[in-house]
Amino acid sequence: MKSGFVGIIGRPNVGKSTLLNSILGEKIAITTNRPQTTRNSIRGIYTKLPEHYEDGGIQIVFIDTPGIHKPKSKLGEYMTEKAVNTFKEVDVIMLLVDDEITSGPGDKYILNMIKDVNTPKILIINKTDLLEPDKFKRIYDYYESTGVFDKIYGISAVTGQNVDVIMSELEQYIDEGPMYFPQDMVTDHPERFIVSEIIREKLLLYLEDEVPHGVAVEIESYKEEKNIIRIGAVIYCERKSHKGIIIGKEGKKLKGIGKSARIEIEALLGMKVFLELWVKVRENWRNSDTALSNFGYKE
Repeated sequence: MKSGFVGIIGRPNVGKSTLLNSILGEKIAITTNRPQTTRNSIRGIYTKLPEHYEDGGIQIVFIDTPGIHKPKSKLGEYMTEKAVNTFKEVDVIMLLVDDEITSGPGDKYILNMIKDVNTPKILIINKTDLLEPDKFKRIYDYYESTGVFDKIYGISAVTGQNVDVIMSELEQYIDEGPMYFPQDMVTDHPERFIVSEIIREKLLLYLEDEVPHGVAVEIESYKEEKNIIRIGAVIYCERKSHKGIIIGKEGKKLKGIGKSARIEIEALLGMKVFLELWVKVRENWRNSDTALSNFGYKE
């Protein structure tokens, strides 16, 4: 048996969570077109049993990190710290990029952080389905010239192009080890966490630009009955004006968020779900150590 850990890093909105979901063939990390969607390190567990391999099975634990960025709040500091700590925990680092390094400071900042790390590093150029060949070549040539990366690949996490090639390459870096998780387990996060993330994803998709990063979701009740799961969740925002935006005229926006979340939660849990949502104001929670701990962002 081979087993190991792989860290997926990159600046916000580069496609890390989409890649993880593509690898696992199942959605465990929320994805939107908004930066900094991922706040926690999400662990996805990829397992192939021995019958699929002549030399035994393999289990790779992927750690999908929050996008590395210059923090503007305690929440931002926590998210960046989480991503940076991944360098110390994994057998392989996968850096995702989707543009030239001159397009912004983010990729250069990350490159400087990892260049002296001894861990094997693979560069993944994502969104090849959207890149012109000349632009892809410029990105490839630049990163190859740095001498930082062991291998460089182009993929499309959305279409799945070359994801299988990456998996074959990663296996070469994984040594013999124990099976850390049961074979049918795809994440070590509890269902309550994934449910809260699904609700937050719908908030990101439904809300105006100034609201999303000021919201948090806390599951207050989670009761499993014979034929239904009853879930009560509180959506916290930082301003009274944001509460009105979330609820919407005659409560229509909140109803839409709730319906969209409920449908996905029912598909996840395989049961009928009754979902009740409340909206509360907690000013400046992103800079409150207590709030960050209560919402599960900080230990």
